[in-house]
Amino acid sequence: MTHALIVIDLQNDFCPGGSLAVTGGDQIVTGINRLMDDFDSVILTQDWHPADHRSFAAAHPGHAPFDMITMTYGPQVLWPEHCVQGTAGAAFHGDLDQTRADLILRKGSNRDIDSYSAFFENDRTTATGLEGYLRGRGISDLTMVGLATDFCVSYSAQDAARLGFRVTVDTALCRAIDLDGSLQDAVQQMTGQGVRLL
Repeated sequence: MTHALIVIDLQNDFCPGGSLAVTGGDQIVTGINRLMDDFDSVILTQDWHPADHRSFAAAHPGHAPFDMITMTYGPQVLWPEHCVQGTAGAAFHGDLDQTRADLILRKGSNRDIDSYSAFFENDRTTATGLEGYLRGRGISDLTMVGLATDFCVSYSAQDAARLGFRVTVDTALCRAIDLDGSLQDAVQQMTGQGVRLL
């Protein structure tokens, strides 16, 4: 068992009708469910923010969603409130097959640090524990799908590659926010780290 499918943040708030909706985010669910049968292990990640998370524009009076500020760990996009712990928006899309998940990894629960990657918070040093879980199970190859290509998928793929995993991103089963050219930047960064894009 060496190959895992990692499904990134396929949650209601990132799908049409959600507070941080990614265009077409719901269109990938059926394909992802089908893909699960091809893998030994399936891992779901879940954005899981406290209501007062510091990455929310509402936490910074005078700022609007999608403004860029500097936090202690570097540049930070300010987001609309999304994926607040225990809310319907934080729940997985209703059609996603959760029964195949060996692990559900929640991230972004530290109010002071955003967490795009499944492996590290945005300070780039605080680990989520996913690397240890994968190594403990002998998993060396990862395929990533989900939302959004240019943020959480890209950060997760790059970190996995830097950690020595063989990483593929199935772009047909991802959707992007594409904020000011962020998708093109993410593609260049992923390929630069040796991530294979399908």
